[in-house]
Amino acid sequence: MHGQDSAVDWTGAAGQPADIPVSRCHGDPFYALSDGLAEARHVFLRGNDLPARFAPGFRIAELGFGTGLNMLAALIAWRAAGLAGPLHFTSFEVHPLPPGDIARALARFPEAAAVAAPFLDAWAEGARRFALPGLEAQVIEGDAQHTLPGWRGRADAWFLDGFAPARNPGLWEPALMAEVARHTAAGGSFATYTAAGHVRRALAAAGFAVTRLPGFGAKRHMTAGRLPA
Repeated sequence: MHGQDSAVDWTGAAGQPADIPVSRCHGDPFYALSDGLAEARHVFLRGNDLPARFAPGFRIAELGFGTGLNMLAALIAWRAAGLAGPLHFTSFEVHPLPPGDIARALARFPEAAAVAAPFLDAWAEGARRFALPGLEAQVIEGDAQHTLPGWRGRADAWFLDGFAPARNPGLWEPALMAEVARHTAAGGSFATYTAAGHVRRALAAAGFAVTRLPGFGAKRHMTAGRLPA
């Protein structure tokens, strides 16, 4: 079942329309109130040294698909890089949003909305594996603690975008961070908006060289890391 009932409430920055989804389950916005697309670029692209590291066949994996905004930010950067073949994108999501909520959220970002139509069409048809020009994507439904261990892929870069660790601790457990490392190619990377100490320690214990970086907007810090090549 792909869920027709909305699992979100809506909010907005001061003086702005209420067009930012907030998870009812976790009480946390899906992205920064100020500018979710800019946040995706700062945290997940720059944090993984993208697009500089893009190469044919590049593979991104993600914990927390949400509205698909991170995927679209990566696709826009991939197309601009002009590389041959598709970008491969795999995301793990326990509560996929209904297409109407995703469309409403993406409408806030004209640059992302401009490339989102084929994705939204596929999503509305219930597809969780779909192809767009320059992209081959799959969203794996279910709790990542159970679905990631069985995934046969490996990522060159990870977007760790679960809700805040205090609100969604299961997606930041040390065992799951170890699975992230196990499903990362040699020399691969991760980036996340959180700088929580227990998350950084779990990723370091999993084998990543972990770095604290300047966060997006008012957030002081974020975290990134690389596996040995």
